[in-house]
Amino acid sequence: MAKDVIIALDFPTGEETLRFLDRFPAGEKPFVKIGMELFYAEGPDMVRKIKDRGHKIFLDLKLHDIPNTVKRAMSVLSRLDVDMVNLHAAGASEMMRGALEGLTRPDGSRPLLIAVTQLTSTDQTALKGELLIDTPMAETVLSYANNAAQSGLDGVVCSPLEAALVKERCGAAFLTVTPGIRFADSAVGDQKRIMTPEKAGRSGCDYIVVGRPITQDPDPVAAYRRAVKDFLG
Repeated sequence: MAKDVIIALDFPTGEETLRFLDRFPAGEKPFVKIGMELFYAEGPDMVRKIKDRGHKIFLDLKLHDIPNTVKRAMSVLSRLDVDMVNLHAAGASEMMRGALEGLTRPDGSRPLLIAVTQLTSTDQTALKGELLIDTPMAETVLSYANNAAQSGLDGVVCSPLEAALVKERCGAAFLTVTPGIRFADSAVGDQKRIMTPEKAGRSGCDYIVVGRPITQDPDPVAAYRRAVKDFLG
C-alpha cells in the first residue's frame, strides 16, 4: 500500500471540520483521521458526510474493552465504510481477534485494523513509574506489535522512533501508522516521541498522522502539501 499523510481532524464541531476541508481544491482529497472529539460531538453522520466527499477515513476511537464488547462495536463500525480503524493492543490477543472477527463483513471485506502500542505522549518515565512496565519503550512496543501481528491485524500505531524496529520484527508488509509528527519549526505541544515528516519517510513509516502543524497553520493546504513532499521525498 502506498505511503500517505493523514490529517487529524481535531475539531470540536462538524461545521469547523467541513469548513476546513472546503479549503482544499475540489480534486484534492486528503486522507483524514476522525478522532474521539469529532466523533463524540457529531456521531456517525459526520463520518458519512466526509466519506461522501471522497476522503479516505481513519476512524481513531482506540477501542479497549472485553473481547465480546469490542467485537460487537467493531461490527457496528464496519457499516460506516471507513478505511481504517484501531484499538488498544493492551486489550490483549483475545480482544484483537474478536475485533477482527466483528469488523469483517459477510462478504469478507473489512477496513484495515491497527493496534495502538503506546501513545506518543507517553515517555519511559511514565511507562515505568505510572504504568508499571519495567521494560524499555522500544521493547514494549515491539511486544505489543508482535501480539497484534499474531492476532491477524494489519499493523500498529507507534511513534516514528519505533517504526523501523516494528518492520524488522513483524515484516515489511505490517503497517506502521505514526503520529507524533512535527515540522522542524513546529511547536512540540503534548507529544514527546516525535519526528519530522522527512525523517519519518526514511524510518519505515507507512502513514504519518499530522494534526496541528497542518490544521492550525494559516495556510493549511500549503502545510499539507509540505508534509506530503517532505514525507514522500
